[in-house]
Amino acid sequence: MTKSFKVEIPRIPSDLEKANFQDIYYEEEPYLSNCIITNVIIDNEEIDKVVLSKVIFKNVTFVHAHFKRIDMTDIVFENCDLSNSCFNEGIIHRVTFKGCKLMGVDFSEATLGNVSFENCMLNLSGFVDARLKQVIFNHSSLQGANYYDCKFNKAKFDQCDINEVDFSETSLKGIDISTCKYDRLNVDLESLDGCVVSAQQAIGFSKLIGLVVKQ
Repeated sequence: MTKSFKVEIPRIPSDLEKANFQDIYYEEEPYLSNCIITNVIIDNEEIDKVVLSKVIFKNVTFVHAHFKRIDMTDIVFENCDLSNSCFNEGIIHRVTFKGCKLMGVDFSEATLGNVSFENCMLNLSGFVDARLKQVIFNHSSLQGANYYDCKFNKAKFDQCDINEVDFSETSLKGIDISTCKYDRLNVDLESLDGCVVSAQQAIGFSKLIGLVVKQ
């Protein structure tokens, strides 16, 4: 049985100042902290090694955003559209995504710790070679997401749509998918060792080893 765990929430002060994302260019390094950014479109930004700390993004749309090796700590994204954004090789710590659209977002080779996705759309998202520690996907759609060769450490999928998700070469030991729905998964038999599933899901997985289950 998987052990319960808590995800640390972002540590953000209550007295944030309003800011524009373009303020990042006034710093010697691409850095933003202690601010809130709302109701804007951030278009065609491509910045390497962005550092964000204690920032709230609310109702923000990112268009063709490419932030390779981003460093995010204590961040909240609320009702934002980050579809097709690139955060590969990033370090993402104490970050919450609430009601966000993240279709096709790229987290490949990123390290995520204490991150929660709540009521988000993550269809076709990519987590290839990523490391996820204390990460929760809650009431979110992950159709066609790619978790190839991921490293999970205390991760949970709660009430999610994981249809066509690719878990190839990824150990699901201790991962609870029992409340999730799907018609098909791409998963290796070895990867299922220790995975927590419902009774109905177990019947489906039994076909992988050639069992015929009478009901």
